[in-house]
Amino acid sequence: MKSGSMAASGSKRSFIQFLRDGKTQRALTIVLFLLIPLVLLIGFTYLPFAEMVRFSFYNRDYLSEGTFVGLKNYVEVFSRTEIFGTLLVSLYYMGGAVVQLFLALFFASMMVFKAKGSAIYKACMFFPYLIGGIAVGFIFKFFYAHGYVLDTLLGLFGIALEDCPLWLQDTKINNIALVATSVWRYTGQNMVMFLGAMMSVDSDLYEAASLDGATRWQQFKYIILPSIKTIIVLNLILSFSGSLSAFEPPYVITNGMMGTGTYFVIMNRLAHENQKVGLACAMAVVLLGIIVLCTVAQNLFFDYVFKDTREEAAAKRAAKRQKRLAAAGK
Repeated sequence: MKSGSMAASGSKRSFIQFLRDGKTQRALTIVLFLLIPLVLLIGFTYLPFAEMVRFSFYNRDYLSEGTFVGLKNYVEVFSRTEIFGTLLVSLYYMGGAVVQLFLALFFASMMVFKAKGSAIYKACMFFPYLIGGIAVGFIFKFFYAHGYVLDTLLGLFGIALEDCPLWLQDTKINNIALVATSVWRYTGQNMVMFLGAMMSVDSDLYEAASLDGATRWQQFKYIILPSIKTIIVLNLILSFSGSLSAFEPPYVITNGMMGTGTYFVIMNRLAHENQKVGLACAMAVVLLGIIVLCTVAQNLFFDYVFKDTREEAAAKRAAKRQKRLAAAGK
């Protein structure tokens, strides 16, 4: 009996020592800190996503359970022109994303060279990003309305109101007008990201290049651009992914009418107005697949383009490591 109690107390002490161990406490701390985020992530992301995938195989609305239809919804997504054809509208937004990145890169380059009034300039450029997407939509809805702000501004340059196009009704230009709202809103955000990357470049490089007689363009080409390639790739991936899921400008300004309906706008209309929840869920799954494929394709493309640059950087790191080892050996 005595030996049994001693064994029990020994095991108890060993368990307490196990809990007091530094490695155990670090592991428990990590698990406890990760527990709540993991529960929230699974409960509000992965479980709803699994339900959405399950709904995509049913013909149902929000209230009824519906009937199982298999892959019929997916076939309908690819066969109905008014659904899958809306992805062509995303090409306008992709073109706008390229213009947006070029403008952001240009403005960031101007400010990194310490232009006068750069602080005020930066605040004015970033301010549109702080405005909510719905508010931006209402602003440009009146901005493009016939006879309102834009037509009035054009009238100051001698263009008669009768000669001004219907910016939101003309199918030749209405998507371009909507894309311009996205460019106006997100250029400042991309500019700040580029500027942050440019500010991390060693300022001594600029001074040395200036002393050697390098122009601003040469400094941008040979110092700035190679240093921010990672941020450029990141912005391109985010911009192209956002182009495929554009929603706020066409929804608020035109409600997706007159050929401006994007994939998200049509999906929202089918889900909430037509109550075709199963078809809308299938559209969401297809869009997710397209975004993943585009992201992988972009990564592979930029990996190929920047292959030589990465190899040069790896060679430089290896050379520095050998120098440190040689210095330590001496």
